Amino acid sequence: MDHSDPNVAFYGFTAVPRDPDVLFKDHPTASGDHPKQDPFTVQDFPLPDSPLANEVRAFVKVCTPLSLSFTVGGGDGEHSQQKELDTPTFNHSHRVYVYGAAIAKTHFPDWTYDNETYFLACLLHDIGTADKFLATTKMSFEFKGAIVARDLILQLGGVEDQADSVCDAIVRHQDIFVKGGNITQIGQALQLATILDNVGIRANLIHPNLIKTTVEAFPRHGWSAHFARVIDKELSLKPWCHTSTFEIPNWTRGTPSNFATQVLGNDVMRPFD
Repeated sequence: MDHSDPNVAFYGFTAVPRDPDVLFKDHPTASGDHPKQDPFTVQDFPLPDSPLANEVRAFVKVCTPLSLSFTVGGGDGEHSQQKELDTPTFNHSHRVYVYGAAIAKTHFPDWTYDNETYFLACLLHDIGTADKFLATTKMSFEFKGAIVARDLILQLGGVEDQADSVCDAIVRHQDIFVKGGNITQIGQALQLATILDNVGIRANLIHPNLIKTTVEAFPRHGWSAHFARVIDKELSLKPWCHTSTFEIPNWTRGTPSNFATQVLGNDVMRPFD
C-alpha cells in the first residue's frame, strides 16, 4: 500500500486509535467532565447533495427533496415511499451522520475525510438489517450490509477506494469491545455516532440543542424499542452473529440480550423516543 496515495486521507482511511479511551485520553477538548460542546444545530450539517449521495439515498428510501429535509416536521420519513430501510432506521442513519460530523468538527478538526463518503457509510451502515437481507443470509448483518454497500457504490459509479472505505467502516461499526489497534477515521466517526444514538454513550461531546434539532428533523419514532427488536431478531435467527459479542460468554438462543437491554435503557434519548 502506497501511504503517499492521496486517496488514503481523502476517503477516510487515515488510522486513528480504535479504543475511544485511548482516542480521548488527555484530549484537549473531549476529556474531563465538561468537554467542549459547540453550539451547533442540525442546520450546520447539510446533507451531501451529489448525484451519488442522492442515488444511494434513493436506494435506501425515496423521500422528500434534500432542500426540504429540515423543514418538513417529521416528514423526512413519514411522507416517503419505503424502499430498503424502514422509517426508524432511515432516520437513525441521518442522525448518525449529524452526530458523527459534529464530533469530528469539534474534537478532531484535523480529520480530513470526504464528507460524501462518510454520509454513504451512515446511510448504508444498517442496510443489512433490512427485511430484504437480515433473514435471507446466514451472515451477520454488518458483513452482509458491507457487501451490499460496496457493490451498490461500485454499480452507481463510485470509485473502488470510496466503496472500500464505506465497506470497511460498516464491517467494523459494531466492534465496540475491540480495545487494541486502529480503525479508519470514517470507521471511528461512525462508531462514535452509532453508540451515541443507540445507547447514549459520550452524548456530552455534542451540544444538547444539536440532539434536539436533529431529532426534530429526523424523529426517533421509538428507535430504542425498534432497534432492540432488530437485535433480538438477529440473535434468534443467527445465534452465531457478530451482535452476540455484546452478550455474556457462551450466550445461547433464548437468553435475554444484554445489548437490547442497554439500547432500551438509553436514558439520554428516552425523552425523544
